[in-house]
Amino acid sequence: MNTLANELKEKAKKLNKTIILPETGDERVLRATEKIINEGIAKIALVGDEKKLKEKAAELGVSLEGAIFYNPDSCATIDAMSELLRKRREKKGMTLETAKATLMSDPRYFAAMLVHQGRVDGMVAGSSSPTAHVLRAAIHIIGPKEGLKTVSSSFIMITNTPEFGDNGTLVYSDGGVIPSPTAMQLADIAISAAEKARFTAGIKEPKVAFLSFSTKGSADGVSVSKVREAIEILKVRNVDFEFDGELQLDAAIVPEVAAAKAPGSKVAGQANVLIFPDLDSGNIGYKLTQRLAKAKALGPLIQGLARPVHDLSRGCSVEDIVEVVAITAVESEM
Repeated sequence: MNTLANELKEKAKKLNKTIILPETGDERVLRATEKIINEGIAKIALVGDEKKLKEKAAELGVSLEGAIFYNPDSCATIDAMSELLRKRREKKGMTLETAKATLMSDPRYFAAMLVHQGRVDGMVAGSSSPTAHVLRAAIHIIGPKEGLKTVSSSFIMITNTPEFGDNGTLVYSDGGVIPSPTAMQLADIAISAAEKARFTAGIKEPKVAFLSFSTKGSADGVSVSKVREAIEILKVRNVDFEFDGELQLDAAIVPEVAAAKAPGSKVAGQANVLIFPDLDSGNIGYKLTQRLAKAKALGPLIQGLARPVHDLSRGCSVEDIVEVVAITAVESEM
């Protein structure tokens, strides 16, 4: 089940990207830095004072040899960075003083600005802060990808059931960001999730199912209407993947059920990307799959940003950080 993670690491090694890790107060970040550099997965930039971080690493028995250091306190371009942040947040009333104070005090904002400027290729954070803090920095500074208005997330689910999805691999979205998405947001989420499936999960032909408790008019309700509206929105957006809905889960992934409930569908019975109608169902769905099917869940992987930023669970392991850095490096080529 770790084949995909290993494939992503190998892809990352060939790209030689630089990924910034801002939360250097977390010893797991320092341990992951050593491992990533030693394995040649990516170049690593750290936010903080080089001397102090190396001293802390030495106490842990960790080497930071080869790491790049960015210290907000001695950054020669902090004024230019502050002005850029002020301009991006001008409509919200941000002053130059506030912009500079934000960059100096919040390493996630400082790191996100380096990503925005192209000085590094991506950011991984969240081991010591809530998802909201990571997202806020990313959205305020980097912003959504062109053509999208929605920043959301996906989980890549790697299962032991090759009869489902793409040889056992599926993408679930959104499982971590938007509590109650609108129809327009669901359409955006589907576009981002299909891209995630193709580029990161290695699914050559994404087949996107919009999930519901109804299949093709078998029931009605507010949430069902929203899913149907999302389908209509996507029909006029000229996307390059197959999609269908509304579909119950069994109709989406079980061919025999699909034949009875959604005959003629190009997606039903063979879906490999599942779009959940809200955050409740998406979050519950991925955790059920993870626990009951003993699946590996890669994520939540943020999607919809102009440049790659990924969030970590505060309970993450060193290996989790390594894997997400590899994913971020690969996605910097999207």
